[in-house]
Amino acid sequence: MKITSLLCALGLASSLLASTPTVPDIGSRRELFVDRFLVETMKGVNLQLHHPHDEGEVLRFDQPWEGQFAGYCTVIHEGGKYNLYYRGKEGGTDGSREVTCYATSDDGQKWVKPKLGLHEVGGSRDNNVILTDRGITHNFSPFLDTRPGVPAAERFKALGGIIGNNASTGGLHAYASEDGIHWKNLYNRPVVTKGAFDSQNVAFWSPLENCYVCVMRIFTKGTVNDKEWRPTGLRSMSRSTSQDFVNWTDPVPMKFLPAQEHHLYTSQTHPYFRAPHLYVATAARFLSKKAAISDEEAAGLKVEPSYYKSAKDVSDSVLLTSRDGETYDQTFREGFIRPGTRLSEWVSRTGYPALNVVQTGPEEMSVYANQDYAQPTAHLRRYSLRLDGFASLHAPYEGGEMVTRPFIFSGTRLILNFATSAAGSVQVEIQDAGGQPIPNYLLVENKELIGNSLEREVHWKSGSNVSSLAGKPVRLRFVLKDADVFALQFKP
Repeated sequence: MKITSLLCALGLASSLLASTPTVPDIGSRRELFVDRFLVETMKGVNLQLHHPHDEGEVLRFDQPWEGQFAGYCTVIHEGGKYNLYYRGKEGGTDGSREVTCYATSDDGQKWVKPKLGLHEVGGSRDNNVILTDRGITHNFSPFLDTRPGVPAAERFKALGGIIGNNASTGGLHAYASEDGIHWKNLYNRPVVTKGAFDSQNVAFWSPLENCYVCVMRIFTKGTVNDKEWRPTGLRSMSRSTSQDFVNWTDPVPMKFLPAQEHHLYTSQTHPYFRAPHLYVATAARFLSKKAAISDEEAAGLKVEPSYYKSAKDVSDSVLLTSRDGETYDQTFREGFIRPGTRLSEWVSRTGYPALNVVQTGPEEMSVYANQDYAQPTAHLRRYSLRLDGFASLHAPYEGGEMVTRPFIFSGTRLILNFATSAAGSVQVEIQDAGGQPIPNYLLVENKELIGNSLEREVHWKSGSNVSSLAGKPVRLRFVLKDADVFALQFKP
């Protein structure tokens, strides 16, 4: 085993000691109800997926160097600034004329394409192009490197590239930047050479695993040689890890629970910004040869004719999560962002989400998606959710309850992100590991929660202080009526 892979494996193993034993230690982490990690029993309640709200078009790909095949977007939120990166094409479908474009925003809602003057495209430098490196620009995917001690000149990193005949160029190349606009090729050779690199391959620094992680596209079956990749089976995901962003382990296929059923074109995997121990993937689900529009409708939408002739399929996005970095949990099989009522959203490869979910308001986060692919109206669209609002523990009007598995926490008070109707409520009881209610934390002593809050403290008759139970195995019993609980956290 390579030293880098051994170090990363050791880092992951140590980080998981507190998250996967019989009695996990959640410390003071924020835990979301996106899977059954904390759930032991449910009666009359269920885990419910929430769908982002369509906030409309935010950026039109209307410049000659962008066009109807713009895609593979990445949104990075740093402080009060939002950065958007995306592939453009200088006319037509010829991949040799691909470029990487840049836009910026102060709020994630109104975007500006700055005239950077870095590269001449179409005889002018009045454009927002930041890269023209052939091949790299097809799927250039940057991230903000949060590794402790990262040099200022490498605050931003990226991987980009496609497989090719030349071993010195085919694969993913490593790039770095200080400002996210001016980029340099770190090694002038590919650092990841095994995989199917024709889609967006994402990388990030993982505080969970204490190493860099790359999630890349593969096919569940296939052969590769020095000339071509022959895909068969399902489009899926594999992962590699690295300590230094240059030496990467051999890719290992991701596991899926339950088993993968449909093609996944891109994964868009990243640590959730409010709970970085949890990886969130807003993956593009692709259903081949399942056309939703007719030839006449495609012509009316002005779908690029040569593209539509060979690409008659539909796509949406699904929500996947991972707590170990190696397994995708598919608690929810239904679509996360469904295509809308506009016929243009039912064209092949439309609706692919951008990389990263970012906060865009005090109570709001956003995910973005490419819409109207291969059409003159191609654009980026914004979708909003409440913070932590991917999914919830949900109870109907009739009510129900959930009891967690035993776990250990640290902190002095329990905080919930929840919402009820006027007739609804949330109550919490704390039990010992054996399921016996603990005095002073009984359900009958709990002050009923009513309302809609991102952060509400749970109180009993004795108060809200739970520090006497910290470090001991406990269970939580939730009794809900017409209510949703999105997340919990024990705070100091």
